[in-house]
Amino acid sequence: MMSQHLEPKFPTVVPVRDFDPDKDAARIETAIKTKGVDEQTVIDILTRRSGEQRREIAFEYERIAKKDLTIALKGALSGPLEALMLGLMKSTAHYDASELKASIKLLPDCWFWFQGLGTDEETLIEIIKKVYKEMFKKEVEKDVAGDTSGDFAKLLQALVQTKRDEPSNVVDYEKIDEDARSLYEAGVKRKGTDVATWISIMAQRSVPHLQKVFERYKSYSPYDMKESIRKEVKGDLEKSFLTLVECFENRQLYFANRLNEAMKSKGAKEKVVTRIMVSRCEVDLMKIRTEFRKQHKRSLYQTISEHTKGDYQKALLSLCGGDD
Repeated sequence: MMSQHLEPKFPTVVPVRDFDPDKDAARIETAIKTKGVDEQTVIDILTRRSGEQRREIAFEYERIAKKDLTIALKGALSGPLEALMLGLMKSTAHYDASELKASIKLLPDCWFWFQGLGTDEETLIEIIKKVYKEMFKKEVEKDVAGDTSGDFAKLLQALVQTKRDEPSNVVDYEKIDEDARSLYEAGVKRKGTDVATWISIMAQRSVPHLQKVFERYKSYSPYDMKESIRKEVKGDLEKSFLTLVECFENRQLYFANRLNEAMKSKGAKEKVVTRIMVSRCEVDLMKIRTEFRKQHKRSLYQTISEHTKGDYQKALLSLCGGDD
């Protein structure tokens, strides 16, 4: 069942008006056939069409050119631009499932895919699980279990398997207080950490409820939730819990920080930048831009301009949708 609590979207990429998939497909075919490839045309078309429209272009392209657009793009492009364009050609669920498959092998990057998965987390996780099984002939839970161990595996499995509570219009102050106290008593208050309690609260409760729990937590603990995590657990588990709390508190700020970090790190982590820009451009990239500006005192557009180059930069700037 679809959630009734869909968040409003703040995309930078929206369906183009007067859309003509035949014309777009023909222009891409000409661009690919041009000596030296006309990357600019490919970028202009694919970064300014919605996912739905890109799929229509792919359908028409196959009819006109008698070949698969993804294969044609692979042959014509290379490097980070190729990865970006191929990412745009996948449906959200296919993209997320294939990224998840790749990142399970690259711990601790895997946890990135279990948080903030779009607008309706539960439905999307269900779709990803289904698509994952179709694509890789394996259950995602089994893959996670096979490549991870201990509490970290338990956390990931809980996030994949547990049905998160629906947000409610009624604020349950007693439950908020009880959860805040439980988190405190399972961690900072005792010797050792009762990780199972942390996992069950963070995997089950609705995001608005958890935001209030983390606020209330401060009245029990001398540290906020993030400081408590840093004191109590280490390694992949620490990163995972921190990611969850950051996403629950402000998902767009989390992505803004990840983008900043990835672009400014030595040897820009293009995979992370590509992944966020592709998966958020039709969801909330406009809000991520706002958070980026607030937090880093410069725009996402300027940061992309400074830390990337060539056609890859042009494509990212187009997805970014403008300067702030």
